[in-house]
Amino acid sequence: MKILVTDSLAPQGLEVFQRAPGFEVDVRIGLKPDDLKKIVADYDGWVIRSGTKITAELIEAAKNLKVIGRAGVGFENIDVDAASKKGIVVMNTPGGNNVTTGEHTISLMMALARHIPQAVASLKGGKWDRNKFVGVELCNKTLGIIGLGNVGRIVAERAAGLRMKVIGYDPFISSESIARMGVEPASLEEIFTKSDCITVHVPLTPETQGLINRSAFAKMKTGVRIINCARGGIVDEKDLADAIREGKVAGAALDVYVDEPPPSDHPLLKMDQVITTPHLGASTDEAQLNVAIAVAEQMVDFLSQGVVRYALNVPSVSPELLDVLRPYLLLAEKLGSLVSQMAGSLPKEVTVEYGGDVTQYNLAPLTLAVLKGILTPIMESAVNYVNAPLMARERGIKVVESKSSRTGDFANYITVKIDTGRKQIEVEGVVFASKHPRIVRVDSFYLEAVPEGYILILRNRDVPGVVGTVGSLLGRNGINIAGMELGRTEKGGNAISFIHVDDAVSKKALQELRDRPEIVSAELVKL
Repeated sequence: MKILVTDSLAPQGLEVFQRAPGFEVDVRIGLKPDDLKKIVADYDGWVIRSGTKITAELIEAAKNLKVIGRAGVGFENIDVDAASKKGIVVMNTPGGNNVTTGEHTISLMMALARHIPQAVASLKGGKWDRNKFVGVELCNKTLGIIGLGNVGRIVAERAAGLRMKVIGYDPFISSESIARMGVEPASLEEIFTKSDCITVHVPLTPETQGLINRSAFAKMKTGVRIINCARGGIVDEKDLADAIREGKVAGAALDVYVDEPPPSDHPLLKMDQVITTPHLGASTDEAQLNVAIAVAEQMVDFLSQGVVRYALNVPSVSPELLDVLRPYLLLAEKLGSLVSQMAGSLPKEVTVEYGGDVTQYNLAPLTLAVLKGILTPIMESAVNYVNAPLMARERGIKVVESKSSRTGDFANYITVKIDTGRKQIEVEGVVFASKHPRIVRVDSFYLEAVPEGYILILRNRDVPGVVGTVGSLLGRNGINIAGMELGRTEKGGNAISFIHVDDAVSKKALQELRDRPEIVSAELVKL
C-alpha cells in the first residue's frame, strides 16, 4: 500500500506507516495542484492537514485512491462529496485538537485584556510606555460563549477557573445541559448585551455567516472584546473594523479569517487594538503528535483489515456491504441534513422508516447516516458515524427506527420525520437504479429532486407568475438557476419549489423573497 503525505506530519505518524508490513510512505510537501494531478494515481492512501486542498479534479485523477486521512478535525479542504461518489473513505481525527484550540482561545483573551503583544513590540522597539498599555482584569468579568460544543465547553471550564462569569448560547443544547456545564444559559441577545468578552465556537454555515455583524455590535457594551478561533466569516471583518474605529469594540483577537492568509492590506492587520495569529488553534506539539499517530493508525487499519474508524462519509461496515449500501447511506445523510436545515432548530424526536428492498440489509448504519446528516449542519465539531449517536443522546434526541410493510410507488424508500416541538417535517427519498438517490416527497408535496448542492426551497401559493417573479429576483441578485422541481397539493392550493442554484443566496435576497405576498416561506439548504 502506497501512502502519499503532502502536508507536514509528526515523525511518529510516519513511523506508524513505516512499521506496518506492506506499506510505503512518500512525503511530498509543497506540490502544486498540477503536479499532484500527475502523481496521485499511484497511491492507495493520502494524508493531509490544512495546507493541501483535495478537489474533485484531483480525486478524479486518483485512480487507485481508497482513503483520505485528515490529520485534524476540519475537512473544508476536501471535496467529500466527490470522494464519496468515487468510493473513497474520508477520515479525520476528532478530539485531537479540542484542548489546544480551547487553550488558544483563553490565551488570546488574556493577551487581549493586557495588551501583551503590543507591549512586547513596544518594548523591543526601544520604548517604555507603561501608561499606554493599561489593561483590564478578567476576574468577575462576563464571558459570553456562542457555541458549547467540545471546544466551547473547554473554554467555559477554563474561564470559570479564572473566576469569570460564564454565560452561553447554543440553540442545539438544552438549557438544562448548559447549566450542568456550570454555564448560565443565555439567549443570543443576552450574549450581545451582557458580555464583556465574546468568543465564538460554531461551524461556518449560512446561518452563522456574519453572525457577529454591525447589528450585533450595536447591542453590545462599549468596550467589549471579541475572540474568534472557530472559522473566518462568523465575525464580519469589515463591521468589526468599523466598530473598533468607532470605539464600540475595545479590541479583538482573531486566529481565523475569511481569506487565509489575509491580504497584507487587510484593515484589521493594521489596527493596534487587534491581535492576529496565523490559524494556530491546533498548533501545539501535543495536538500534532496526537493527530499524526491517530490518522496513521486509522488508515493502516482500514487498508490492511478493512476496519473503518472516524470516517466522515461511511460507517464501520464490511467493504462488501459498503458497496451495496453506499447510495442508501448517501440518501439517508442527505435526508437528515435536509430536515435539519429546514427546521432550523434541534429536533426532540427523529423517526426513520424503511421500506422495500432496503429492509433486507442491516439498517443501523443508515440510521447513523440520518443522525450524522441532522447534526452536521448545527455542530461546531466534526460529526461522524462513531460520535453521532452520542451527540444525539447528549442533546436528548429520541430516535425511532422501523421497517414498513406498506407498498408504494417505489421499490425502496427511506422516510425521515422530525419533531422539534414547534414544527414537524417529513421527507422521503428513494434510490433509483441501485445508485441514484432522489428526494421524492416533502410533507404532502411530491416531486423528484437531486439531493446535491445549494437548493432554494420555496413554499408558495399556487398562483400564476411565481416562477417568473422568483427567476427575475434571483437574476437581479446575480444568482443563476441550475434546475427546478415543482410540486403542489391541488390546483390553486399550496405549492413547493426546489430551485437548484449555482451559489449561495444572500440573506438580502432571501428576505426579498419572503416579503413577496405569494411566498409563504423561503429557505436555503446545502446538500
